[in-house]
Amino acid sequence: MTNAKVFLVGAGPGDPGLITVKGLRCLQQAQVVVYDRLLDPSLLQSVSPQAEQVFVGKARGRQALTQEQINQLLVDRAKAGKTVVRLKGGDPFVFGRGGEEALALVQHGIPFEVVPGVTSAIAAAAYAGIPVTHRRVATCFTVVSGSEDPSKPESVIPWDVLARTGGTLVVLMGWNALENILRTLGQQGMAADTPVALVQWGTWPQQRTVIGALNVVASKGREAGLEPPVLAIIGPVVRLREQLQWFAAEAKRPLAGKKVLITRSRTQTSRLRALLEEQGAVPLELPSIEVAPLEDYTQMDATLARLGSFGWAIFASANAVDAVFARLELMRKDARAFGACQVGAIGPATAEALARRGIRADFIPQRSVSEAVVAELSSRQWSGVPVLLPAADIGRDVLAQGLSRLGAQVEWQPAYRTVTPAGAGEEARELLSQGVDVITFASSSTVRNLLALLDGDKAALGGSFIACIGPTTAATARELGLPVGLVADEASVEGLVDALVKHFSNDKIPPSPFIKGGLRDSSLS
Repeated sequence: MTNAKVFLVGAGPGDPGLITVKGLRCLQQAQVVVYDRLLDPSLLQSVSPQAEQVFVGKARGRQALTQEQINQLLVDRAKAGKTVVRLKGGDPFVFGRGGEEALALVQHGIPFEVVPGVTSAIAAAAYAGIPVTHRRVATCFTVVSGSEDPSKPESVIPWDVLARTGGTLVVLMGWNALENILRTLGQQGMAADTPVALVQWGTWPQQRTVIGALNVVASKGREAGLEPPVLAIIGPVVRLREQLQWFAAEAKRPLAGKKVLITRSRTQTSRLRALLEEQGAVPLELPSIEVAPLEDYTQMDATLARLGSFGWAIFASANAVDAVFARLELMRKDARAFGACQVGAIGPATAEALARRGIRADFIPQRSVSEAVVAELSSRQWSGVPVLLPAADIGRDVLAQGLSRLGAQVEWQPAYRTVTPAGAGEEARELLSQGVDVITFASSSTVRNLLALLDGDKAALGGSFIACIGPTTAATARELGLPVGLVADEASVEGLVDALVKHFSNDKIPPSPFIKGGLRDSSLS
């Protein structure tokens, strides 16, 4: 147990960008990650594929494991010599039961470290445009748990004192008891017109805020359809929101609040996800393909051994670039292995992948569609030119056939396999059942694989708007009976997001029916 250690890491309140640098580093080094429900799933992408991931959260009255079982899980994994990360929403020591878990580790002599996180008590207020303290308005703030009913005679929370502090009161986990809490504060002397903000899903893209006076805000929240998680911010600082609601302004972005399904492989989602989030969307990741190594590299290694003899090597994807250079590295070679071979890159992402390895592409087509690429290349001399095309094992042969017709001696070389991720079928149905506004397809294989995961049940897509990265992908979708709503002009993730922004800027379909209010931080005051 020499390396065994448990890290109690705060994931922050929801926005994945609010996790600390140290917390992210812990995730990257973890051998076991034990995580809760109220976390952005993108955080788990930082975890090694070899690491064990254990869900222990609560969902709608169900709890995967009791607290005692969670404590024992941490102890058992640490005793097995593992580096364990206990990933908790917000801060581990702010109503996160991190103290209980730490004490259990102490009792078993297991070393641990606490990595604090941003608590929703402050972050949700900030995203709602409410500073919990402000000079001459509130010089103190108090955070309390609302899970205890204040009407109980044995309540340990001094509601009578809190009603008269004049500062800011933040109530976490108090939705079910909110009416009793507000009534008790009024009975203990808090003015009926004290402003209150109810913030649902604080810092998440679907954040909503309802404003009202102490004596009416609970009913306004119910009328607005608020449901947990909701926190209440009580005090004069709430009035500052009228001037400071910066996050609410982002609701006006074209994709604000829209649930967008990403079907790319896990290694390719980050850029598309980031671009969607910049436009206010709620990205949902469902990798319908997974890049896997070839089962036999004999042919590929033999081809790469004579790489310098080719006149051209044209890469159809960044995955192909990664696969080729992984083999070259094992062969103790680098970019010099290309010799005088000219290099083509279909698409800007492929060109960037080559540039990271010291190769500046000699040819980048204006359009990343095989037919258009062939048309652009037709002005060159290809007669007798040996051309290498590294691609997926199920890659299209349009480019190979087109170059062959131009006289080139083409060798199509499988560089990697595309497979269906394990367990993705159940995950697909679960995500789609919750409602998705837009489904993005970045390749023909993602279309085929998603329908395969659904056993061909197109009805499971629920009428979602379908956006394709290019005409080839769109043609595949149509062949399989899917109504394509949008095709990007430029076949890249940037082009796909730009096309979505233009489309929704024209208000061609209404705001999301799957998020109440439809927009980020939709406010009722």
